[in-house]
Amino acid sequence: MASETFIFLDHTPVHDALEKAGDGLSRFGGLDPSPVMHAALVSGLLIILAIVVNRFYSGDRRYPDEKIWTLPNLMELMVSGLLGFMQNLMGKHARTFLPLIGTTGIFILLMNLLGTVPGFDPPTGNLNTTLACAIVIVFATHYVGVRTHGVKYIKHFLGPVWWLYPFMFIIELIGHSARLLSLSFRLFGNMFGDHMVLAIFMGMIPLLVPVIFMGLGVFVSCVQAFVFTLLSILYLSGAVEEAH
Repeated sequence: MASETFIFLDHTPVHDALEKAGDGLSRFGGLDPSPVMHAALVSGLLIILAIVVNRFYSGDRRYPDEKIWTLPNLMELMVSGLLGFMQNLMGKHARTFLPLIGTTGIFILLMNLLGTVPGFDPPTGNLNTTLACAIVIVFATHYVGVRTHGVKYIKHFLGPVWWLYPFMFIIELIGHSARLLSLSFRLFGNMFGDHMVLAIFMGMIPLLVPVIFMGLGVFVSCVQAFVFTLLSILYLSGAVEEAH
């Protein structure tokens, strides 16, 4: 759903800047530039966020701020909570994959939440964006598997009995290919549908009622980011385990 659905915010400076930059990108390939520009906006926010938090902990400062509700404290709480969750599922491998899982999860979460801001579109409401994120996770899964087990990684695609090898290989190949579709289509479908519902009610009843759906949108955004992160952890965890 285009940003113009939110009529009262379709000519803000930020929106106009994104549209002008998108018009330039649309000349290459004729693709919809909106998801690219909104994803770039989220990427810029993440870079600024990382710089601010890094400067806070620069030097010998290794303790939280005395004030509870500060940006560094909130980020530390988020990262430590994610690390603890990953350790419960992956054990000793959690710290190794924290940069990949953490970056992907926070990136997707912010892209989802961007769609709850009037005048902006969620980049994850476009299949190209979610497919790109899914490709990164699926590729990383097999890369880690090959790097960890070498040639023996092929055992993950074979059954326990030699005469089942061809049959199990085909089934496992289909299953691993389905992971790409599962990660991308689930996230895309939920975020596209949620944003469309919000846009419809914003256009029909611009006061009060859309607030309810905006709150629901925040909930859906968090849940979908969590599901993507959870599946990514499970896929990577399975790749580093020994095949049985």
